Amino acid sequence: MEEREKLKISVVSYLNSLPFVAGLEQETIAQQFDISKDIPSICAEKVINGKADIGLMPIAMLPQVKGGHVITDYCISANGEVGSVLLVSNEPIEELEVITKDNESRTSVTLARILFENHWKKEVKWKEESGNILELQKNEGLVIIGDRALRYSSRFKYVYDLAEEWKKYTGLPFVFACWIANKPIAETDIQTLNSSFAKGLSMRQEIAGRSETGHPRITTLSYLNEYIKYELNEEAKKGMKLFLEMMNQIESSFISR
Repeated sequence: MEEREKLKISVVSYLNSLPFVAGLEQETIAQQFDISKDIPSICAEKVINGKADIGLMPIAMLPQVKGGHVITDYCISANGEVGSVLLVSNEPIEELEVITKDNESRTSVTLARILFENHWKKEVKWKEESGNILELQKNEGLVIIGDRALRYSSRFKYVYDLAEEWKKYTGLPFVFACWIANKPIAETDIQTLNSSFAKGLSMRQEIAGRSETGHPRITTLSYLNEYIKYELNEEAKKGMKLFLEMMNQIESSFISR
């Protein structure tokens, strides 16, 4: 009997996805799939270009995946404060004129754009990340995500948690990343992934003992147990649908200007 080709899976290796990584690294699971660890933008690129079959992808990239669809019962989301997706600055939001974009995640930058236009109702200019991102100019803000956000947020005078601001604006959770496939995936493989992620999530205390957030207030265990929500439930799906609709509106209005 011919051995089938292993499914290629790209997983993001941020602190918040370590339970997924732990689940995939179980010996019996690791033997079944071809697994790579990447930053969000590279993960998305691999799935879009067909170099991976499944990826833990920023949700803003879903429309770019030909045949893209969400699989598994799990995601990376927050129902309020998340601690690791932030707008930081040394002036209040009313005084900001320029926002530097984090190069690692399009979803977070798009979320910030939606909030500026609809929630804060403020026009700003956007620029690409370059040089030392921690040295902000006057009236400049920075979208910063992931482990860097946890580690460096305390250096800034003003910190706006983008998931918390989304919750204030919409009343819904915010989904940052989902498991997205670019081709049909067998139900048996999806169930194997669901089981591996459930196992990884049961290891959060052990994972927390090996990692630090670098945040003065948020411990690794509280971050993984309380701040990050992993279940892709109905409320999370509503939040995801609304975000994708608003992203489409924002991009359409940007193109038409």
